[in-house]
Amino acid sequence: MTSENPNSRLHRGLGTKDAVVLGLGSMIGAGIFAAAGPAAVSAGGGLILAVALAGLAAFLNATTMAQLAAQYPESGGTYVYGRNLLGHYWGFLAGIGFVIGKTASCTAMALAFAHYAFPSAPHVVAVLTVLTLTTLNYFGVKKTVTATKLMVAVVLITLALTVGAAWLGGNPEVVRLMNWTERGGIGGILQAAAFMFFAFAGYARIATLGEEVTNPRVTIPRAIITALSITLVLYLVVIATVLSVLPIEDLIASGAPLALAVERTAYAHLSPLIRVGAAVATLSVLLSLLVGISRTMFAMSYNRDLPHVFSAVHPKYKIPHRAEVAVGLIVAVVVGFADLRSAIGFSSFAILTYYAIANWSALRLSAQSRLFPRLFAHLGLGVCLTLAWSLPVASILGGVLIFTLASLAFWFFRIRARGNGQESE
Repeated sequence: MTSENPNSRLHRGLGTKDAVVLGLGSMIGAGIFAAAGPAAVSAGGGLILAVALAGLAAFLNATTMAQLAAQYPESGGTYVYGRNLLGHYWGFLAGIGFVIGKTASCTAMALAFAHYAFPSAPHVVAVLTVLTLTTLNYFGVKKTVTATKLMVAVVLITLALTVGAAWLGGNPEVVRLMNWTERGGIGGILQAAAFMFFAFAGYARIATLGEEVTNPRVTIPRAIITALSITLVLYLVVIATVLSVLPIEDLIASGAPLALAVERTAYAHLSPLIRVGAAVATLSVLLSLLVGISRTMFAMSYNRDLPHVFSAVHPKYKIPHRAEVAVGLIVAVVVGFADLRSAIGFSSFAILTYYAIANWSALRLSAQSRLFPRLFAHLGLGVCLTLAWSLPVASILGGVLIFTLASLAFWFFRIRARGNGQESE
């Protein structure tokens, strides 16, 4: 399916700016407001190195996703790439990794939003939030882009206030950025990088919208690299600021480190604004996550790797409405009892596995199809596997269990279909 194909199953109405905004809405905020605390537990002052390492992994994966998405401009991301370049099973595994991993991400973002906005009843508020955003997504992706633009603007203002207050009205100690090995050493930095990678994975949302962007071969690579570059610079600046202002013990103990950093300055009265911005940031990420998961479910259902009923497209809004509703309801149920740190760890393992399959797929591209050196895919594959196996044991075991059960189900139904003469590629 080419970018000019008039028979695209979904409406192609998103330009480069819209795609960049969706990517920014997916990335900016998650790491700062949700993953920074758990990552600091592992790395301490080495958190700044962990952010840089996570950014490197994200860059390598971004180049892989850009060239794969340009070659296969369809909804589904690595599910489509793995299926076409590695085979049905690996595409299926990537799709499951994305859906399950990003469901955990949605859980983390919904809980983070609720803790910032309504800490007295986080689970109830998180459930209601997921259901509300699912309703918004139901009425079309262009409305989602409009809402995300507003959220990104609020987040950027919030981060600017935080950095400005800390450096102009606080007492930053740059020497704190040098305490790289005060906690877990190299192993701790690697584990923290795996947690922080959770924050950068939003660029995949652009690839999963392959059937909804104009001129995908140009738009997708440009949007992915642009959104990632902006996010990496912001993350490094904000994390360096927080580490300079707060002792590492306070950063780890606080559920709202940016608000706490501002409270330690002469501009403490801005703290409520920071909390509002944090709530909006997590809401922005959750909004884009719900879109991306539903598009992968749509693609898997279209190919009958999930129930075919979820491949339906709304006749008016031109979105996969049944997949949208299903994802929203699943996340709403899970978020009712989930734990934030466990959700981030589990999500990171699943998504790092997803990107490992993407990099492996990119190694199968012909020389004419590559937009970046083949070495980038080799490095991306190695970094993904290293970070995935650096996560806490519980996250690794949970991920391995889910992928094993999914694999058994895949082969069971494949063998049964073959016996009934119904198997097809």
